[in-house]
Amino acid sequence: MSEKVSETNTNGATSAVETTFKKEAHNYFQLLKGFVKWFAIAVIIGCLVGFVGIAFHHALSIATNFRTENRAIIFALPVAGLLIVFLYRFLGLSQDPGTNNIIKGARSDAKVSAKLAPLIFVATFLTHLTGGSAGREGAALQIGGSLASPLAKWFRMDKKDTATMIMCGMAAGFSALFGTPVAAAVFAVEVTIVAAAQYSALVPCMVSGVTASFIARSLEVKPESFIVSGIPSFNGDSAPDMLRVVILGICSAAVSILFCFAMKKIRQLYRKYIKNDYIRVAVGGAIVIVLTLLLGTTDYNGAGMDVIERAFNGEASPFAFALKILFTALTLGAGFKGGEIVPSFFTGATFGCFFGGLLGLDPSFGAAVGLLAVFCGVTNCPFATIILSIELFGAGGLAYYALAIAISYMLSGYSGLYSAQQFYQSKLKPIKYMKKKGAKTVGTENTK
Repeated sequence: MSEKVSETNTNGATSAVETTFKKEAHNYFQLLKGFVKWFAIAVIIGCLVGFVGIAFHHALSIATNFRTENRAIIFALPVAGLLIVFLYRFLGLSQDPGTNNIIKGARSDAKVSAKLAPLIFVATFLTHLTGGSAGREGAALQIGGSLASPLAKWFRMDKKDTATMIMCGMAAGFSALFGTPVAAAVFAVEVTIVAAAQYSALVPCMVSGVTASFIARSLEVKPESFIVSGIPSFNGDSAPDMLRVVILGICSAAVSILFCFAMKKIRQLYRKYIKNDYIRVAVGGAIVIVLTLLLGTTDYNGAGMDVIERAFNGEASPFAFALKILFTALTLGAGFKGGEIVPSFFTGATFGCFFGGLLGLDPSFGAAVGLLAVFCGVTNCPFATIILSIELFGAGGLAYYALAIAISYMLSGYSGLYSAQQFYQSKLKPIKYMKKKGAKTVGTENTK
């Protein structure tokens, strides 16, 4: 009798082991199947967006060089604005919210039109050609997300998978233009919902970002990088430098708030006092022309990468950061198209160069700290910014950079470049994890 009981127990245990093994094997097969699927899709998106991104990069380089050699082209800025408004109206996207719609699409909250890609390409080219103050990476996010959206229809994806594909497009667009694939992937995952990153999209975004960057480098599109001098050593005598970085991080957070406030407020003022889109963009272009003539410099037209380079060489006007904020808000608020990311780089680098020098930091190192802190403050993406610091400047000074980034993230509050961005939790209080019987993890609850 005991032998039969023992045999029954043994068979039961063996059956349980076999069931567990089959379940684990099935789960692993599903993971492998999903990996192969998303790897292939991400490579396709990376290739498509990568080639378009390269074309976009060369188009903006042509526009910048032409404007530099023919400064009178700035007088065509209002005309370019009128053409931009006409194109958006003609294609039925006059109310297009730009990058905000891409972010909503990455959360499955909105549809992204394929028409946006050629529109933002042409409109950003015209803005740069005629001297509007705008960046390019923000436009690249729109191009990437817009190109990925129709692919989702062809692949018959549901809303959640479509959102992942849009994030892949965002990562590929950012990576192709700026040459920072890891930061681009993390940014695409992190920017949609702050503190609630969709890690299921991390592998697809990483693959698409790396693919786009590989294509860009293969076609001799150089990644952005800056040489930073005067990085303080990190040792037992670093307390004074750490204090200076803390102060610079705090002040950079304030600058990021100012940047976002100016972008929002000037846009509101334009729309309050000038109802007609055509008149608004023409007036905005005229204001930018007058300010350029009054200042006697074209430093604040276009993206301003040359000014950023000068900041890393220790040269920056005390008011350059404020003027760039003003020019960018006047340009984009009026209806011109382009990104906000490079203008935030410009603002942070010039502010950090000047104010960091006043604090006793090397101006070049101050420019790096300021660029990162302001970028984090306006995007609310601390982890992407930390990775960006390594891809732009190398690992030297990482502890200082991360310190300033963390401070700026917390003190910049809940403002940001993108109104569609959502905050999953407070910047001051952690999430409270709840558990119930019979479940490993039962969701989360915000503490207030």
